[in-house]
Amino acid sequence: MSSRSAGDWLLLFALSAMWGSAFLFIKLGVATVPPATLVAGRLALGAIILYAALCWRGLRLPRLGRDWWPYAVLAVVGNAAPFYLISWGQQTITSALAGILMAIMPLTTLLLAHFYVAGDRITAWRIAGFTIGFGGIVVLMGPSALAGLDADLVAELAVLAGAVCYAANSVLARRLISADFLVASTAVLIAGTVLVLPLALWFDQPWTLTPSAESVAAIVWLGIGPTALATILYFQLIATAGPTFMSLVNYLSPVIALAAGVLLLGEQPGPRAFAGLALILFGIAVSRRR
Repeated sequence: MSSRSAGDWLLLFALSAMWGSAFLFIKLGVATVPPATLVAGRLALGAIILYAALCWRGLRLPRLGRDWWPYAVLAVVGNAAPFYLISWGQQTITSALAGILMAIMPLTTLLLAHFYVAGDRITAWRIAGFTIGFGGIVVLMGPSALAGLDADLVAELAVLAGAVCYAANSVLARRLISADFLVASTAVLIAGTVLVLPLALWFDQPWTLTPSAESVAAIVWLGIGPTALATILYFQLIATAGPTFMSLVNYLSPVIALAAGVLLLGEQPGPRAFAGLALILFGIAVSRRR
């Protein structure tokens, strides 16, 4: 770790802060804006920013046609579906709990990579880490998981489904995408906007809404920070420090989500949330052993 530059650590903490605090802003956004409209606004703004960066670098989008189908797949699996599921779930559960539940994503990625990524086989340490992390999810969800599908449990399952989408997206991206990262990211956000915006216009009729200034500001930041800027920082960090160092974000983001919810929204997760977070992070650590 000592070989990492101060710039690498700065990028890591900036990326962790954006992704970890995103759950706080989603909670503020869905307070007065339906999830589909929130997702459409977030994707559209992120697409505009990345397209401007694309033009500034003198790059071009793929030709319309078959070249776009991988981006459409990733737009659904990695953006539209998880963004909506997490936003919908956060109408009921706290931002802190959503952030902690999302920490299962790297463990799910290990499981999917075993079957779909050549040479990325599961090991005894990875099995142990996944088991411990899954135990943390059971602790988080508590007795409600056995008592029936109440509102909180359904919302928790929606967020977990979003985490699974992110995990699947990381595996699919390795198999489907070979273009420049900025081209791929821009194309994915554009495809996501094209898919979600008509649904938001049809079902939510956003022109009839009366969103609060707080919700609008939250959606604007979600588009600028966790959606557009974080994508650029993510690939920059991989290029300068490598994917192993970048994966430390999996430890920091849920902690930041928990702290933001407690300090800024006054949420009170309770001892079960802290115990679940500890188990999940320990599971991630165990799974990384060689």
